[in-house]
Amino acid sequence: MAKKRKFEEAFKELEEITQSLEEGELTLDDAISKYEKGIKALKECYEILGESEKRIEILSKELEGAVKSAPFLIKDAEGGGKNV
Repeated sequence: MAKKRKFEEAFKELEEITQSLEEGELTLDDAISKYEKGIKALKECYEILGESEKRIEILSKELEGAVKSAPFLIKDAEGGGKNV
C-alpha cells in the first residue's frame, strides 16, 4: 500500500502544475498530462481536507455525562456561524 502524502505535499505539487500550465510553454500533450496530474492532486487535497474536517469536532458533555460530538463552528465577520 502506498504511503499517503501530506496535504502540503499534494498542494505544493498542485501549485507547481498550475504555474507550469499558466506559463503556456508546454506542448498540448504535456499540458494535458500536467492537467490530469493536477486533477489527481486536487482530489487528494479535497480528500485530506475532508478527513481533517471529520476529525475536527468539539466534544461536549451532555447532562447525563455522555460525550456528544458536534461539528466545529467558525464565526464569520458578520457574527454568523458556519459549520466546518
